[in-house]
Amino acid sequence: MSAAAVEEAQDTLRDEIVATAGDADAATDDRVIVAFFCRECAYAAADATGNARISLPTTIRSVLVPCTGRVSPLYLLTALAEGADGVYVAGCLEDQCHYRIGNFHAIDRVAFVQRLLESVGVEPERCQMFTMSAADSPRFVAAAKRMHKVISDLPPLVRSTGGAAAVIAAGVAPNAEGA
Repeated sequence: MSAAAVEEAQDTLRDEIVATAGDADAATDDRVIVAFFCRECAYAAADATGNARISLPTTIRSVLVPCTGRVSPLYLLTALAEGADGVYVAGCLEDQCHYRIGNFHAIDRVAFVQRLLESVGVEPERCQMFTMSAADSPRFVAAAKRMHKVISDLPPLVRSTGGAAAVIAAGVAPNAEGA
């Protein structure tokens, strides 16, 4: 795959994340949780859940990825910045990733985002990781319901406009140059 094709795929995914995160209905004060599902396990479990006609919280918005190892911390943060109140990544069981170690990368990246959120005064539980097999729709449902409960128990994520106001609201003191 050429560099241009990779960049185009990343731009497409970024556009999908922005559209998905901004899906809240302001009139009903809905919360939005963006979920990144790996194609091999989590999405298959979601499909089995749908076939069994098991209802999920309406707050969940899904983004399909080939492997959770492709989920960048930037994608998680973009979803939060663009309107999501929470994000989670759902992938293959540990040591059973179809792409060998993709889920280990995702686990590390989610932990990184949690530390980053905490460092700026945002609840780290707004970002989580779940693992499951393709045949484990009960675990898929439990993850969605757990994430819905966690986000429902938290206050809405406050966002500021850009510039110095956002830096101050995040609890980070600007330097002498005002940057």
